[in-house]
Formats: sequence, C-alpha cells, structure tokens
Amino acid sequence: MKPDEKILMSHLKSGRYLSGEARRRWNLISINWPLAMIDIIASDSREFTLRFDCSNYPVSPPTARLWDINTDAPAANGAWPQGTGRVAAVFRTDWKGGSALYLPCDRVTIEGHANWRTEYPSMIWNPERGIVQYLEIVHELLNSRDYVPAASSAA
Repeated sequence: MKPDEKILMSHLKSGRYLSGEARRRWNLISINWPLAMIDIIASDSREFTLRFDCSNYPVSPPTARLWDINTDAPAANGAWPQGTGRVAAVFRTDWKGGSALYLPCDRVTIEGHANWRTEYPSMIWNPERGIVQYLEIVHELLNSRDYVPAASSAA
C-alpha cells in the first residue's frame, strides 16, 4: 500500500469519519486506488456518489465529481443536486464540464482562486482534517435550505 493510500485509510477509520457514517451522513462505496467512491446522503435521503481522486493525499487535496455507479461514468446533468444559493454555486455542470465541485477544498477548483484563501478560510484544504472536511462541507450543503429535494422524494 502506498503512503498516500495508507493515510487515506487511516482517515477513513478515524472517529470523525466513522461518526458521520454511523449518523448516515456518508458511506464508503469502494476504493480502487487512487479513486474512492463515497455516497453523501441528502436531506431527502437521496444518495449522491462522489468519485474522489486522492492522488498524493493528503499533501494535495482530493478532487471530486458526481458519479453514477450503475454506469461507472460521470453522473448525468439531470442527476445532480438541485438548489439555490450555495448549492447552485457548488454543483455546477458548467464548471470544467462537471469534472470537479466548485469548492475551495477541491484540488482542481482552488487553482486560480487565490482570493478564496482569505474569503473562505474554513473551507481551504486542511490535510489534518482530511477527506472528512470535504465530506462535511458537501453534506452540510445537501442538508441546507439551499438544497431542493427531488420532486419524487418530496411527495
């Protein structure tokens, strides 16, 4: 096992990660290094799978995209979370073709956004918090007032 994979595994065994899993906030689907698939559960119980590229973890932040595990391909635009405000700003199918979430803790997205280091310091990648930081941010968004539940699950 590579050093970066060992560190990710230790973060996935941490109390913070396991606590979120026990509270049905997220769930590890699989790891095929350097890719990790993790479901994040929204307020309407929908599960959104993120495929994380954890290369050089945790020195480099991971980057994540929404994934369809049934087709083993990027999630179709219509399957993305819907919402207003922060949810609409983060889950952008127009940002780099949907290849990364528009978050300060994402390796791809932070490039070119030096101003975010002062504007969003709590969301800048922190290697000690690790992948749980990313999961907590996405979970909070999918359980916020800005998230709009799917019509079928709201009934």
